[in-house]
Amino acid sequence: MNRRRRIYEGKAKILYEGPEPGTLIQHFKDDATAFNNEKHEVVDGKGVLNNRISEYIFNNLNNMGIPTHFIRRLNMREQLIRQVEIIPIEVVIRNVAAGSLCKRLGLEEGTQLPRSIIEFYYKNDELGDPLVSEEHITAFGWAAPQELDDIMALAIRINDFLSGLFMSVGIRLVDFKIELGRQIEGDMMRIVLADEISPDSCRLWDTSTNDKMDKDRFRQNMGGMVEAYQEVARRLGILIDNDRPGHSGPVLVK
Repeated sequence: MNRRRRIYEGKAKILYEGPEPGTLIQHFKDDATAFNNEKHEVVDGKGVLNNRISEYIFNNLNNMGIPTHFIRRLNMREQLIRQVEIIPIEVVIRNVAAGSLCKRLGLEEGTQLPRSIIEFYYKNDELGDPLVSEEHITAFGWAAPQELDDIMALAIRINDFLSGLFMSVGIRLVDFKIELGRQIEGDMMRIVLADEISPDSCRLWDTSTNDKMDKDRFRQNMGGMVEAYQEVARRLGILIDNDRPGHSGPVLVK
């Protein structure tokens, strides 16, 4: 069997060389990390769930005309994606006060924000992914002013879609993180959504109980992380309960 060439390995995913030029294979691991990798565990089944949830969301975004790197799912853990030049900025869209925003501004967790807020963080593990401004981004050449405008426009559209999607299944989208990249097509370049969107990269609360259904369950030692991810998948119609004779437990929809 031919060994695949590994291009990059991050905390939760591995990128392999794709079958065609300009493509990569994105493999979802079961690793769970927090606090810049200070906390690390292997959580069985997490990668499979994130792959399927991210596939569902990216397919919907593609159908809406929002450009993404996603082409198709290959198997339970892997996706075929377009190779893009990743912009070294994490974009966080906040709808409700939580996490570092509460610590920085003294807000009570769960406070509805006056409007959605977009924040930028410089992708650098050694520096702890520091919060940066639009001025930093353009001054240091991480993205051009027009690219930043495109990024913010995409972030707003994605937030509008995700907020409605999750609200329709009883989930409150508190905040989420996205990464973007430059896709080159001939003489043209466009900004596209990359990475993943899953409970690893979103804060998701049950609208009735405020139960957390995301990676905060791991960060805060709450337990039940996989069960929470399964519930998100179940509500989105990706996971079904199988009560047929001889079968038990939830089953991912093909």
